[in-house]
Amino acid sequence: MGRCTIQLVMGPAGSGKSTYCHAMQQHAETLGGPRKRTIHVANLDPAAENFGYQMAFDIRDLISVEEVMEELKLGPNGGLVYCMEYLLNNLDWLQDALDDFGDDDYLILDCPGQLELYTHIPLMRNVIDRMRMWGYESSMIGVFCIDTTFVSDTSKFISGSLLSLSAMIALELPHVNVLTKCDLISEENVDLILNRESASEIWSREQDRSSLLPAKFEDGDDESRRLERRRRNRQRLTDGICQLLDDYTMVSFLPLNIRDEDSIDHVLACVDSTVQYGEDLEVRGEDIDREFEE
Repeated sequence: MGRCTIQLVMGPAGSGKSTYCHAMQQHAETLGGPRKRTIHVANLDPAAENFGYQMAFDIRDLISVEEVMEELKLGPNGGLVYCMEYLLNNLDWLQDALDDFGDDDYLILDCPGQLELYTHIPLMRNVIDRMRMWGYESSMIGVFCIDTTFVSDTSKFISGSLLSLSAMIALELPHVNVLTKCDLISEENVDLILNRESASEIWSREQDRSSLLPAKFEDGDDESRRLERRRRNRQRLTDGICQLLDDYTMVSFLPLNIRDEDSIDHVLACVDSTVQYGEDLEVRGEDIDREFEE
């Protein structure tokens, strides 16, 4: 049995992961030529409720957060951790599901939105390590989704960059960051930060704005001096983080507007290029003829 190409779609809760999966699945139906494919989508989030995409398989057939919360009296976060630990102890279920796909198949896994599973608890890392043992090491890629609100707020943009970097380091996968929900704000606001491509410049602009705010304490006040020292220490730390991101070009984002087919196609093409999808596929004669006719 061959090994299919797999996208693992991650990101904070509400960042648009399921919408991304649905958009990619629909867009694949419009492709032609060598890029033509059927994108299968599977749910690996035991807390998920609603889906727009057609589902290949669902972890809730194995275990769900709702059942765990009811039977074990756990909260939502504890229930999700328990479910992922249960999956880790029953990975033969996942292996059997993946074995149904062949070399030419393309699969997207809609993963949980609790970031602790990636950055603090090595549950997702252990699942991915087992998938590497099954032969998927060269065909997996991580797609990290961040809501477009991280563009409009400087501190959130830096926080989102660090979250993405944490997941990238923890999972050790080829990695693409996608800025979702770009259809909800103007293109100018998206380009304002993405075109700068400098966390330090973005942070400096924020500091210029904050310098215009009136001081809350008099210059000679002890409390004022203490707060000023704390502010300068935080600013030096943030300056260092931004400089690190800039020096090594560690994090960049691809904007995704699900209402724009060109935007969806650009993101999919970048993901394909990163995972080298299609390089070993044979070009079929009927695909070339159809492209020529069109």
